[in-house]
Amino acid sequence: MVEGSAIGIIPNPMSGRDIRRIISQASVFPNTEKSSMVLRILRTVGTLGVERVLLSTDTFGVAAGVQREIKRLSGERSTAHVRWPKVEFLTLERPTGTAADTTAYAQMMVGHCSAAVVLLGGDGTMRAAVPGLGDTPLLGLSTGTNNAFPVMIEATVAGMALGMVATRAAPAPTTHAKLLHVEVTRGNGSVRHEVALVDVCVNTLSVLGSRALWKTSSLRELYCTFAEPHAIGLTSIAGRLRPTGRYDPRGVVVRLVDPFCATHSVLAPIAPGLLESVGVLSSTELLLNVPHRVELDRGTIALDGERELEFGPDDAVTVTLAQDGPRVIDVPTVLAASAVAWPST
Repeated sequence: MVEGSAIGIIPNPMSGRDIRRIISQASVFPNTEKSSMVLRILRTVGTLGVERVLLSTDTFGVAAGVQREIKRLSGERSTAHVRWPKVEFLTLERPTGTAADTTAYAQMMVGHCSAAVVLLGGDGTMRAAVPGLGDTPLLGLSTGTNNAFPVMIEATVAGMALGMVATRAAPAPTTHAKLLHVEVTRGNGSVRHEVALVDVCVNTLSVLGSRALWKTSSLRELYCTFAEPHAIGLTSIAGRLRPTGRYDPRGVVVRLVDPFCATHSVLAPIAPGLLESVGVLSSTELLLNVPHRVELDRGTIALDGERELEFGPDDAVTVTLAQDGPRVIDVPTVLAASAVAWPST
């Protein structure tokens, strides 16, 4: 056991439950599976010598399932060789049942000196954690609808990378991810600032509604931190036009139009099982630290696939790409770099 080593785990019990399951064939991650993923991480990091794990609590049974299973397994002869880390169940004084809880848990775990925080969720969960993480490394595991930012990897293997970083058997990542900064300056002079890890989409829809965005006829401007051809969600549009890596010093901006009026269009998987035609006017590089003024005079702005902001003719909206996001643990890189430090018998 490495004294003082600790990680944080935040499983979002609401991830993978939005309206897109009605209009597409998105996967469903039941909370029992999220509990199982947490348990696999616990067993792995415990085996690698992590002393403590900080776990967020919820009212949907994820943390309770973990607690029951730890109690049951701790007395099993077959698991006598497994070293369980000390698990501290964190609670919020005033939970809201919103993304603000994810932010608050991230802040709490950073305050408890965790070496890294792993989140179970989709793109929205990852974005919610960013304001609370500071410089603490992040590892995102996919349990959401559109999972462009988090990775789809076995929780046991993710736990191996987390354990290596927490016990300093492998170096923590030093490179920061890219972020999109959105500023809305209202007519009365007030300013609202938001960030996105993957994409910002300006659309003609006038109300937030169900928040999830999937109607391509309403899309007008798309800003992406990266654009992978194999991605799912709105960023897949840019990935079909101008592939850009997660660590490239640039992003992508795409001007869009109703596909029925477009002279050029692309087919993109904007949600699981939903391949849609998207009208394209242009696509260009998005340079770092250069503000782009939104051309549309009214509508809503989606951050990582979910509508969060409304704006009108009296508001000025800018989008800026910067490399000041969280430090992200790349599991294959960590395990490859730590091969010489791997414990042997």
